[in-house]
Amino acid sequence: MDRAGQQEIPTGDTDQNELWVYADKFTYAPGEEVQVRVHTTAKHYELEVFRDGLESTVVHHSEQLAGEIQTTPQNAYEVGCKWPVSYVFKADSSWQPGVYLISLRAKMSGGIVETETFFVLKSHQPGSISSTVLVLATGTYVAYNDWGGANAYRQTLGGIPTDTLAPRLSLNRPWAKGLIRMPEGAPRYADSPDLPPFGHPRYPWLEWSFAYGYSRHCRDAGWATYDRPFAHWAEREGFVIEYLTQHDLHFDPQCLSPYENVILVGHDEYWTAEMRDAIDQHVDAGKNVSRFGGNFLWQIRIEDGGKTQICYKDPLEDPIFKTNKKHLTSTCWDFDFIKRPAAYTLGLTGLGGIYTRFGTAAGRASGGLTVYRPDHWVFNDTDLYYGDVFGQDPKIASFEVDGVDYTFRKGLPYPTHLDAAPDTLEILAMTPAVRGEPNHRNYLVNAPLDEFEAIVSVSRSGLNLIQHESLDHIFGAGMMAVFTRNSGTVFNSGTTEWVAGLLDNDFFVCQITRNVLRRLGRSE
Repeated sequence: MDRAGQQEIPTGDTDQNELWVYADKFTYAPGEEVQVRVHTTAKHYELEVFRDGLESTVVHHSEQLAGEIQTTPQNAYEVGCKWPVSYVFKADSSWQPGVYLISLRAKMSGGIVETETFFVLKSHQPGSISSTVLVLATGTYVAYNDWGGANAYRQTLGGIPTDTLAPRLSLNRPWAKGLIRMPEGAPRYADSPDLPPFGHPRYPWLEWSFAYGYSRHCRDAGWATYDRPFAHWAEREGFVIEYLTQHDLHFDPQCLSPYENVILVGHDEYWTAEMRDAIDQHVDAGKNVSRFGGNFLWQIRIEDGGKTQICYKDPLEDPIFKTNKKHLTSTCWDFDFIKRPAAYTLGLTGLGGIYTRFGTAAGRASGGLTVYRPDHWVFNDTDLYYGDVFGQDPKIASFEVDGVDYTFRKGLPYPTHLDAAPDTLEILAMTPAVRGEPNHRNYLVNAPLDEFEAIVSVSRSGLNLIQHESLDHIFGAGMMAVFTRNSGTVFNSGTTEWVAGLLDNDFFVCQITRNVLRRLGRSE
């Protein structure tokens, strides 16, 4: 493993224990064939397919499948693995809609080696089982997937790990270890300890991933960390939901029409214009969005017939910037030439907050949200009062958060609307946030201010951010907020680690989640 954590690169060396798999699509309809592509140095492997619900229901099982070493392009992260089909099975119409894992295991010299990929099985008649759909944040899954040596943050160049991003990422490759399955009890961002006086910041999830051979990005995105805990909590609570992915929204703009409520969970940082279109149309039609997530920040594109995800981040480096499609440049939504402020769609923007309880970024904050409008329906049956802090024990306000430019009047927060926040936006609760880790003592910090400074630097070259008034400081706030548009309602928790409260069975977090799902799912 190198210091950037990109250890999953095929060698084909039979002395190495290699086993990886990917499917040809993220989503299938009942009756469709699932094509599985496998690379392994094992002579044989076992394949199992199961629905990853509260109870793992195995629906398909094959043993003694012949292993094959595949030829893999050196830049597979960019162009795809191009492996031939190794195995095919049919998604039977009798299977329950949900998220399924394709799990492989093989006996090798080092013992049993396991790997997995996932797919979503849609309902035979979308909306017939539930009026609520959970949309997996696959745009962000892809951005953080460093399998093959690169992702949207780091890449290995000439065998040397760097912090240089890869702007083109293939969807046709395996998932890095930990994005789809994680052992119970592995540390997450919410487990970050308080920053001791003059002490070095700690990153428990990062230390754990290096120690146990997982991707350094295993807690940044993926089914295992965010969507799965929420789905299991909802199932335990009796909520019935259907499933889609962001890529379904991209390719089928009408796929949300059967549903009343769309759930977004965890870290959904990367979106195409088409994905946003689907959400905006949903709300404009009088439907609802329940977002228990944070860090809405980057516009991406999907190219090569759906096989490649594009995000340059620096607009001046994106070839499309100098064309008549400049508004589709893969960069921060809040550049004014995009003409599509982030806050319009989800009420909040990543530039309004970013980091809290992350190393030295608000490293001693409570980890909870402070209540400012306790009489709002979101707080029904919680017994919360003005000034109360909830979620601080499971630390739901940690890692990355969203907010807007705001001011206080008579003790209550209000959006200034400088960043195009919706007129009807109500800020319900808040937490301090910082746009990077301030570095008083020359620490080796994990999230320096450099990324935000890069945005500022580009803006100084003549490209302006909508929220230009706030570029002269690094401080912001994470917020929980609600707004309405055309009879549609959007709830936004504004924090990636909301699910930590569900995992901890925090009374306030669970009750607020119930209130949102019942009201916006039209079940009360």
